Amino acid sequence: MAENITSKSAREKLAARKEPYWSRLEAGLYLGYRRAEQGQGTWIARRRDEAGKQKYHALGTFAEFDDAARAANRWAQAVDAGVSTHGMTITQVCAHYVTDLRTRKGSKSANDAKGRFRRLVDSASIGKLDVAKLKTSHVRAWIAAQVEMDEADAEDEDDLRRAKDSANRNLASLKAALNLALRDRLVATDAGWKTVGKFASVGRRREDFLNAEHRKALLAACPSDLANLVKAMLLTGARPGELARVRALDFDKTLGTVALDGKTGRRVVTLSTAAATFFADLSSSRIGNAPLLATEYGQQWNKDSWKKLFKQAVQDAELPPTTVMYTLRHVAITELINAGMDSFLVAKLAGTSTAMIDKHYGRAKHDETRAKLDAVAIL
Repeated sequence: MAENITSKSAREKLAARKEPYWSRLEAGLYLGYRRAEQGQGTWIARRRDEAGKQKYHALGTFAEFDDAARAANRWAQAVDAGVSTHGMTITQVCAHYVTDLRTRKGSKSANDAKGRFRRLVDSASIGKLDVAKLKTSHVRAWIAAQVEMDEADAEDEDDLRRAKDSANRNLASLKAALNLALRDRLVATDAGWKTVGKFASVGRRREDFLNAEHRKALLAACPSDLANLVKAMLLTGARPGELARVRALDFDKTLGTVALDGKTGRRVVTLSTAAATFFADLSSSRIGNAPLLATEYGQQWNKDSWKKLFKQAVQDAELPPTTVMYTLRHVAITELINAGMDSFLVAKLAGTSTAMIDKHYGRAKHDETRAKLDAVAIL
């Protein structure tokens, strides 16, 4: 005799066993409940296909019979629509997308996506999830973890903006893989990711710029130790964290170079005469591993020690409140581009790529090129 599993009280009276207790939902479709020795029981759906073969699908835990029945019906409808009944993990879905991308767009795009998924999906908890069980909360947590990871190394607000911009690109790749799975009927619905949106206003080119008068006002408003760090950024275009880590022995007075260690690895950059003279003055009272650009207490700078001081200096100098330490790097690179320096050389000095230079400073390059073209009398 069939046991009643429609009410919670009835289910609690059932004997624990491996074989589920079944309830017929419609012709060929059954909902089963597996009573556990301890804890909550689990639900399973059973369906007979056109060939007469029984198919099973684990539904998980539900407090109410009606909720489990709806899940069983959704599964049956997905099967009827041609959705694969073989579960795929998010990692497998991403691999499926990489294969498709290689066919449609070539190895470069496929390898970029493959590397992105390897770093952020394959070894993460989201990668092990069955795509049919993916929830919006899973995707949101995955995105938040990326920003939190980069936030630990962020040096200012611009770093956080760029971290969110990077997370947006990663989300776009994941959603592209999931959407392909939907089109290929590997999953029945896009409800788990469709409503997850990207961070707004984080991919824009930086517009902040400080002219010569602004820079002088800022330096005058800074305490002497912070002024040295600000001046070093303007003279080199380096990242604030890179300059904070410079030791006395990293400066070569003879060659006029300084070794910087940052997010793109260690590099040795040539200094202008003004920068070399400035660094030489600083090194006269520093030796060995001592920080070349130190706080008034002789300690190495970090974002916590400069953030409030810099914000106060910006306010005292009456500069835009959006001015942050990274603005100084933007100013320096812009001036180098405006002076006609080659993008490759600027990228090498700044520790970035020519693609990033073109993306963020392309307008300055075109204006400088246009001025040279206009100087040539052709007609």
